[in-house]
Amino acid sequence: MDAVFDSAPSTLPETRQSGLLTRLNSKIEAAIDTQRDQLPLWLPVMLGCGIAAWFVLSERSDWIAWIAAMFGLAAASLMAPRHGRFRRLMIIAPLTCALGCGLAWLRSETVAAPVLSRPSIATFSARVERIDVQVTKDRLRLTLLPIAAPELPPRVRVNVDVANAPPRLVVGERIRIRARLMGPQPASVPGGYDFSRAAWFMELGATGKSLGPVVREGSEPTRAQGFRDRLSAHIKTRVEGSAGGIAAAFATGDRGGIATADEDAMRASGLTHLLSISGLHVTAVVGAVMLLTLRLMALSTRLALRLPLIVIAAGAGASAGIGYTLLTGAEIPTIRSCVAAVLIVIGGALGRQAFTLRLVAGGALAVLLVWPESLIGPSFQLSFAAITSLVALHEWVPVQRLVAGRDESIFLKVGRGMLSLLLTGIAVEVALAPIALFHFHRQGLYGALANIVAIPLTTFVTMPCEALAIMFDTVGLGAPFWWLTGLSLNLLLGIARHVAAWPGALAALASVPTTAFAMMLGGALWVILWRGRVRALGFVPLLAGAVWSLAIPPPDLLVTGDGKHLAVRSDGGRLATLRTRAGDYVRSTLAERAGELGELGDLDTLPGAVCSDDVCRVTLMRDGRVWRIVATRSRFILPIEAFVAECAAADIVISDRRLPRTCKPKWLKADRPMLEQTGGLAINFASRTVAAVSVVGDDHPWVVAQRAAVGAERVKYLREVSRRTSDNVAN
Repeated sequence: MDAVFDSAPSTLPETRQSGLLTRLNSKIEAAIDTQRDQLPLWLPVMLGCGIAAWFVLSERSDWIAWIAAMFGLAAASLMAPRHGRFRRLMIIAPLTCALGCGLAWLRSETVAAPVLSRPSIATFSARVERIDVQVTKDRLRLTLLPIAAPELPPRVRVNVDVANAPPRLVVGERIRIRARLMGPQPASVPGGYDFSRAAWFMELGATGKSLGPVVREGSEPTRAQGFRDRLSAHIKTRVEGSAGGIAAAFATGDRGGIATADEDAMRASGLTHLLSISGLHVTAVVGAVMLLTLRLMALSTRLALRLPLIVIAAGAGASAGIGYTLLTGAEIPTIRSCVAAVLIVIGGALGRQAFTLRLVAGGALAVLLVWPESLIGPSFQLSFAAITSLVALHEWVPVQRLVAGRDESIFLKVGRGMLSLLLTGIAVEVALAPIALFHFHRQGLYGALANIVAIPLTTFVTMPCEALAIMFDTVGLGAPFWWLTGLSLNLLLGIARHVAAWPGALAALASVPTTAFAMMLGGALWVILWRGRVRALGFVPLLAGAVWSLAIPPPDLLVTGDGKHLAVRSDGGRLATLRTRAGDYVRSTLAERAGELGELGDLDTLPGAVCSDDVCRVTLMRDGRVWRIVATRSRFILPIEAFVAECAAADIVISDRRLPRTCKPKWLKADRPMLEQTGGLAINFASRTVAAVSVVGDDHPWVVAQRAAVGAERVKYLREVSRRTSDNVAN
């Protein structure tokens, strides 16, 4: 008895603790049970978190640590009470995150291909794998498979002027070409487009430009691609200008015929999504074929009574969607839209509702399992953000009540439809804004209004007329339909130009930090995927990420990775470039990254700048402090004594060549050796922060390949310097 009483005080706290844990577990289980229908929606999110972790973490040891940590968390979850959703959730979620990281890592290894180590001029034979016609630039972009050229990567991409290309060149032909090639380049400035990463997953080892005429050697054309190219060329002959380019984009996915100014107007007006084959286009094709098949078969009483017309029409629509996807190049957004459309058609044929968030989650999961690298691309993010926001909006009960059919006048029906379209446009624009600003640093603000007219015009006028025009062209009667197609497309371009000209039509943001972007995406997913009051918690990270992004000041100084170009922000906020002959691509890249919408000026005309043909000196004032910047802009050697004194007086010195060791500025010397290690730079004077393209110790394969290329180029550079020095001594 004494033993029993003696043990009572020690067991009582354990009993209370056990009871507390039991009650806590019960509450967690009850909360999860209310969200049980939403849990599968988080599976692609968890997979995406693992994929994103592989891309964000830079070192191999970090990837291993992430996978080990996820397995450890799953193992620790085995201690939770059995027979509960919480336990299964805490096991599946980390394992899915580990799977995502492993998939991305495995994918990067399986697509590994040689990368050209240094720029070179080569003459070689190759098989044409892909042709992209860029009408506005009067050139072809050829993806080539070199033949018997072991010194070259197995796949290269070359720009060829139309005047130098063989007539009627098609995929599968064998050509001989002389071109200047170089390895795929990383982002020129922090936050810019990293082509080397995209090229790695495209198995593209070099890019370049042809030198002289291209010679045709043989032909084994691919019929499907040849038909696509011929159809695109035919459409452009029937509809002139940018309207023809848009018509070709609708039919074959070829956007090369759209003028740059018109494409910019489409982007500023929020209509650029119409140029990419996605859900809108696939749905229009599938719906039109289904309706036409159903109406034609219903004309026969015998067929209507004996055959399942809805099932047959669904099969015809699904087949049309798959064929349209293959014709337009089978890009990832098109594949996702095709899969979704086919599932919706099948669900409709079976009498079930298929247009749900589960369908979207299934499509995202399928794409990420096959192409995990697509997660970090704007195409995947924009596509799934748009469709997710659209489905979530129309699953919201107030919106369902708004769009529900009812007995009312035609004016009220049209008004209700217009209001529904406006709400859809606003929801999509809000969902796409963070993604567009993160990737492109620009976003149109009036897209919701423009789409009220543009989407019905495209869906119910342009695409049907174009389909009829192509069909009737087989018997030579397509001219009237081509006229209507051109008329509707010119109206679409007129809308885009008009909206783009409105004040404040385009917003620009210099930088969206990766962490802030992740907070906004995570908060948005929380709001969309959960149900009940708990979803309100998602607005906290969503708004915090937005405020953080808006509070980041634009950079005061941008330097490209080669050191040849820079952009400086004056005391008055004006942005100017170092070299007056900087190309349009360089200027647009610097302007986007700096959050500028206007044209960039020249450094020679900037107040506080003194420039010669060889060097520029800039004096700026920030927060009461004077900053002095010196940048070279020629290859000529400057007087060493004067230049060393110039360096000592400067805060920052920038050059595209190696500077002498005696050049010691007060803060930063960004010469060739340093920029080879860091890549481009973005500098903010007020916070004294420097952002770089490259991270020391980055083990991603495209970065490793770039470091090898830099090493080879440095050896070549040092040999050239040594040769010149020897020649000077000899002379």
